[in-house]
Amino acid sequence: MTAMIKDRPHRLDLIFSTAPLFFVTLCTRNRQRIPSFGRAQTAFANYALRAQRQFDVAVGRYVIMPDHIHLFVRGNQNFSLSPWVGGLKRALSVALETPRILWQPGFFDHVLRSDESYSQKWEYVRENPVRAGLVENSDEWPYQGEIVVIDRA
Repeated sequence: MTAMIKDRPHRLDLIFSTAPLFFVTLCTRNRQRIPSFGRAQTAFANYALRAQRQFDVAVGRYVIMPDHIHLFVRGNQNFSLSPWVGGLKRALSVALETPRILWQPGFFDHVLRSDESYSQKWEYVRENPVRAGLVENSDEWPYQGEIVVIDRA
């Protein structure tokens, strides 16, 4: 008897588009402090811009915190998140002149399924510096930005 593998339910096509929007968090190992926020932000922006030009990968909003980075990213149908995040960690480590051990293995990711989910996640992310006591108003935190405008999940 041969196993029969059915197609995935058609309703999943309504939930998962061919180019999902990911909410990603990468953390430092043992909560080490990122040594230079300015250099990290420059390296992050350079990596994101290169990803856009060469690989059709859109990095939207992001926040660099003392021991982690939140970002939103969307690629085309051939986009593979794990190798892309690995490349980002390498680029940051090189720019910061730190060994790759700065980064915790793996990362957290979540596929955003609705525009409401996207706006809720962004509000959470942009308030991180305030909750951490780094600034009084989220707009004061200089280590955040938006590489490409992504207006919907």
